[in-house]
Amino acid sequence: MSPRKSKSDATPRKPKSDVTPRKPKSDKTPRKPKKNVSPRKPKKNVSPRSQQTEDGEYERPKTGPGSERQQSVRETTARGNAAWEQDDFAEAYKQFQAILRDHPNFADIRHRAGLCLAMMGDAEGALEQFDEALKVNESYAEALLNRAIVLNDLGRFEEASDSFHRASALDVRDSGAFPSHMGNQLANAHARTGNLYMAADRPEDAASEYATAVEIRPNFLDLRFKLAEAYMDLDMWVDARLHLREILVVNPEFSGARVRLGALLNRMGDKKGARKEWELCAERNPKDRRIRAYLASLDS
Repeated sequence: MSPRKSKSDATPRKPKSDVTPRKPKSDKTPRKPKKNVSPRKPKKNVSPRSQQTEDGEYERPKTGPGSERQQSVRETTARGNAAWEQDDFAEAYKQFQAILRDHPNFADIRHRAGLCLAMMGDAEGALEQFDEALKVNESYAEALLNRAIVLNDLGRFEEASDSFHRASALDVRDSGAFPSHMGNQLANAHARTGNLYMAADRPEDAASEYATAVEIRPNFLDLRFKLAEAYMDLDMWVDARLHLREILVVNPEFSGARVRLGALLNRMGDKKGARKEWELCAERNPKDRRIRAYLASLDS
């Protein structure tokens, strides 16, 4: 094994003066600029957010997510729904029609437009809108059910029955998430919770429970009746009226629903409609003093 060389035996390094000096940076050959390189174009529709223009302002894309058109549909729908909640059916219909001009295949908007016409007394127009909604979505159970209600009011009972049974078949199909006994227990449990909320003077929470119960078992008319009563307590008269009428389409002998419908119509200022419902109650139950008192109140 060779011994390490001592530092004195090592080959001496060249002094730094012998090192080839680096060229100063100024002597570097400048890079040639790239030719024919186009500036990047901004990506289109990358985000639903507005994009910046040259002057720093922002503008929405003309189409696609976040576009002015899409915003317009949402805002118009919101205005229509707000008018509906205020019972301004003419304004609600106007807003929904504005959407349908550009989007004629929006089945839910068709259905809402039909409801507006029904509330304004245009039964034939309402049926036309419901039928258009069903052309787009033949499984639209709610449109079928409201179609049945309008047909029933027109005295077209066979057509109403057919429409209702089609809606019921869809309801049964769509509410099959639970086995029969389990679904019944769940629906009744929600109803019992709703009863407790009503006793505690909390109709909003009660309505939520009843609505869940009706969703699970839409053909349980007693649950639908409880929901209608909760809506009446909340002054949600239009929703209450729809549920009461649905009950009477299925079972015209449901006297409690007819009495409450008469009371609701009277509260809404429709004394003629109230009288009609209460007179039907009096025909079926002539000994019911309560009905006679209601009818007398209309003449006072």
